[in-house]
Amino acid sequence: MYTHKTLGRKDMVLFTVSAILLLDTVAASASIGVASLFWWVAAGLIFFLPFGLVCAEMGCAYPEQGGIYAWVRNAFGGRWGSRVSWSYWVNNALYLSATFILFAGIFRQLFFPALSLFWQVAICITLTWITVFINIISLDIGKWIPNLGAILKIVIFIALGAGGINYALNNGMANEISLASLTPDWGSGLQYLPVIIYGILGFELVSAGSEEMKDPARDVPSSILISGLIIILCYLFGTAAVLAAIPVAEINLVEGLIDTLSLFMGASAMGKGVVLALGVALLFTLLSNSVTWAMGANRAAAQAAQDRELPSFFGIESKTNQTPVGAAIALGSSATVLMILYGVLANSNEDLFWSVFAFGAVIFFLPYLGLFAAFIKMRRADPDRHRPFRVPGGPPAAYLFAFVCSGILAVSIILFTYIPGEGIQWPVLIGVVTLVIVGELFIRYAEKEKAK
Repeated sequence: MYTHKTLGRKDMVLFTVSAILLLDTVAASASIGVASLFWWVAAGLIFFLPFGLVCAEMGCAYPEQGGIYAWVRNAFGGRWGSRVSWSYWVNNALYLSATFILFAGIFRQLFFPALSLFWQVAICITLTWITVFINIISLDIGKWIPNLGAILKIVIFIALGAGGINYALNNGMANEISLASLTPDWGSGLQYLPVIIYGILGFELVSAGSEEMKDPARDVPSSILISGLIIILCYLFGTAAVLAAIPVAEINLVEGLIDTLSLFMGASAMGKGVVLALGVALLFTLLSNSVTWAMGANRAAAQAAQDRELPSFFGIESKTNQTPVGAAIALGSSATVLMILYGVLANSNEDLFWSVFAFGAVIFFLPYLGLFAAFIKMRRADPDRHRPFRVPGGPPAAYLFAFVCSGILAVSIILFTYIPGEGIQWPVLIGVVTLVIVGELFIRYAEKEKAK
């Protein structure tokens, strides 16, 4: 039981912005082309808004430690809750790897252009264990990493947006933005939908620490609304800025942001200094993003373990700080093994980034199918529950939102594992199946522990 209430509304807004607003997603979405701006708006209206409303209702109606794990457990029982918690947690080992690969690539670009892949992997492993340490210390201290990261992200997005406008006025657009270019190709354009959806998941994350919130019934809905507006506007400005400066064919998934900032700020000493400062801020935001997701995922896994639905090691907590020590150490160990493995297999930083990104994204999507199913189930099975906030429009609108979001997630999963024109992505599919099987073994082991 967490007795120290440390998360207020401001903390929750910054925590959510830190979790969802991903600078690495900007280059990935810009590489889609100008039509990505259409996809951001469409996904915001069709998926992001309903998703936020559902999380707002669940977060204030069921403010339980563990968040998404607790919601699915309440709806469908411990085993399904554990499956969600496992996918949610193990994705973070992959996510840490992908994020720190991006960190190492930008670090090399800023300071050591000749840095080998070996040393980039070494940097990734070091950052992984820094993340573990921050997850173990008290949340009073640890929360300032996501808070500062969120503020720096907003600063960088503002710099990108302002720089894009200035660059376009003086040099013209690198990619023409017109009604024709904004119109998506509905045949092949859908394959880009998963990248957009990946960039707008995470509203539920802060609810993993519900027992550490000062007033979840009051603060969860308002924090989701405020953070959602900030996030979607930043994504639109950031993507448009990259498209203003760099032709689509030349956008690098790892180094695109620094390339864009360098074009915007110019080659003067002052311009280079500004790029360096923003680059260092960008590196910090990547660390803060990993810390944020690890905080949520480790708490969900720890709660599942304390309910005897995952192996007991995940449930070990710091007696002093009440933080999830076991889950954090397991996360760091898993991410380290993955980094070493992918470091051996990858030919370049960008190859390494995309391999881990696609693999982790499919695992990442799976728990959200459980979230929307739990929302529908609890609306029907627990209708008299006090809900300080309800999805507007009554049951028809609530169910429609949940079904539409679930359908979009299912299509996104398919498009990450099967690319039209290329066929089945076997490394992604095999990796996902393998991790699902490992999760089932862990759950069965936990059930035997519970029986004893």
